[in-house]
Amino acid sequence: MKLMRRATLTYLACLAALSPLVVNAQTAYPNKPIRVIVPFSAGSTTDIIARAITEKLGASLGQPVIVDNRAGAGGTLGAAAVARSAPDGYTILVHSSSHTVSPSTYAKLPYDTLKDFAGVTPIAQLPNVLVISPKKDFKDLQGLVRYARANPGKLNYASAGNGSATHLNAEKFKMQGKFFAVHIPYRGSPEAVTDVMVGSVDYYFSPIAPVLPQIKEGQLLALAVGSAKRSPALPNVPTTSEAGVPGSEFNFWIGMMVPAKTPRDIITRLQAEVEKALASPEVRERFARLGAEAWVLKPEQFDSYIKDEIDVNAKLVKNAGLSPQ
Repeated sequence: MKLMRRATLTYLACLAALSPLVVNAQTAYPNKPIRVIVPFSAGSTTDIIARAITEKLGASLGQPVIVDNRAGAGGTLGAAAVARSAPDGYTILVHSSSHTVSPSTYAKLPYDTLKDFAGVTPIAQLPNVLVISPKKDFKDLQGLVRYARANPGKLNYASAGNGSATHLNAEKFKMQGKFFAVHIPYRGSPEAVTDVMVGSVDYYFSPIAPVLPQIKEGQLLALAVGSAKRSPALPNVPTTSEAGVPGSEFNFWIGMMVPAKTPRDIITRLQAEVEKALASPEVRERFARLGAEAWVLKPEQFDSYIKDEIDVNAKLVKNAGLSPQ
């Protein structure tokens, strides 16, 4: 009897020891499809970059990774959807540097940019390129600036939404160029590009990826890139500083974030998976065609970068005299 009782106790102890392993095996991340919310329209640069890595992520994680476009309000609608989501790693935000601009350009956001999100990693840096219709009279950046200074308010420019990175890039250029032009916000980059091509909008600081084909086909004219250095995708196009407007560079990036209370091991896993995807030859080749440069940081480094950039952009918004919406 004693032997039977002892054997039973031993069996129960083994079950108790094994049960956490069984639970962990059943709930190992991920065990269902993952949704990536892109807060801009399909075909926008953020969307293109997100889709460039999702197939690799899905194959590596063993689950479908599905892109869900939630465009509107300069990226804040999609970001709000992620902030309200369960912090379980199954809803991810792939956003642009607009994320660090919105706290200064919106009087009231439906989320706290610092408290409601945790950074995973940046994914890519891409220069914005100032494009115009070839039908316009401007053949170089100085010609556009001279006209703008002589005719305040006669030029207008597109953006992918109030508070977007394309908006802030244009504002910094306008401020450093010492002229006034009228801002026309759009829901996303594709719509803005279309109106610039037909000439109904004068210029647009577009992310480089969606306009490379039109530039190569002569449907758009690239006057300058808004980055600190020239783009390998457009090596003959000067930076705005080189073209005569010093101090006008703006860093445009795209990165991954999750709801703030997402477990740290999931964040670490996602960061490692993105880094692995970016190292693949297929993604590297695709990024090269897009004029994108892969960029990764550890999650805590990305959080720190976001915090610093919010402060930098707040000063830019103030100096540009922009009123929060």
